[in-house]
Amino acid sequence: MSAAALVSPALPAGPPLPPPASTLPPGAGAAAAAAAAAAAAAAAAAESYEEEELESPAEEEDGERSGRARDSDEDTEDASETDLAKHDEEDYVEMKEQMYQDKLASLKRQLQQLQEGTLQEYQKRMKKLDQQYKERIRNAELFLHLETEQVERNYIKEKKAAVKEFEDKKIELKESLIAELEEKKKMIESEKLTMELTGDSMEVKPIMTRKLRRRPNDPVPIPDKRRKPAPAQLNYLLTDEQIMEDLRTLNKLKSPKRPASPSSPEHLPTTPAESPAQRFEARIEDGKLYYDKRWYHKSQAIYLESKENTKISCVISSVGANEIWVRKTSDSTKMRIYLGQLQRGAFVIRRRSAA
Repeated sequence: MSAAALVSPALPAGPPLPPPASTLPPGAGAAAAAAAAAAAAAAAAAESYEEEELESPAEEEDGERSGRARDSDEDTEDASETDLAKHDEEDYVEMKEQMYQDKLASLKRQLQQLQEGTLQEYQKRMKKLDQQYKERIRNAELFLHLETEQVERNYIKEKKAAVKEFEDKKIELKESLIAELEEKKKMIESEKLTMELTGDSMEVKPIMTRKLRRRPNDPVPIPDKRRKPAPAQLNYLLTDEQIMEDLRTLNKLKSPKRPASPSSPEHLPTTPAESPAQRFEARIEDGKLYYDKRWYHKSQAIYLESKENTKISCVISSVGANEIWVRKTSDSTKMRIYLGQLQRGAFVIRRRSAA
């Protein structure tokens, strides 16, 4: 179908054409010319309108053809893009597989090097561990050395202390035994002297008689009915004070007479320890000393007076069963005092203030 056929029904009927100029009446030339010009303009407008109407379907058809061409181009582009995407996906999968294979091969190679001990990371870490091991061994050896020196120093110190304590105990034991033996020696000498003085009256010599066998012809002896004399015996024993007084008297008789001087013992006042007839009560009960109607206990401060008129400041260090130990405050030496010495007055104890 042509463009004229498509647009022909829609065209409106044009205006009637003017009559030719030869047919116009005379005198109407200007008006007729104007009318002719207007009619020509209208005809030109109608023709331009028809041309426009004819051109518009052609343009629409060209637009449709260009649209279909664009659609086909878009379909071609979509197909090419799909093929490109499939190709890229295959390349990606292939690349990923290649990366996996490379990484697996690298791990297998590192495992082989690790088993052989040639892996660089393994050697680096082993070197670090070896350094730490050597450092710990060195620190342990230093600590052992220091502890050994400390133990040796403590051992030497304890050994010296034990030796010193042993020597002190040995000296103390020796001194105590010497004092005890000296005291026993004095007691034995005193007993010996007492026995020498009283030995003649105490000795009773048995009478030795001979008994003969009776002969067959001799008569039977008649037993003597006379009363036998009682054997000599000592019915009375002297006290310790009397014995000591007798010993002092004998010593005075034996010693030569010397002129008396103001500083001689005869002119000095008699102390309680020198009075021969005085005897003190002394006993030990429950670890305490009862002396001269007073109780004395351990660590008590006292004055110790002897026969030589010496007064010593002491402290009772211990109380035994039959003796006491005192310690001098001047030089810290110890002395043993027996109950017999306190009872005889060889030593006299006086209380003193602890300050």
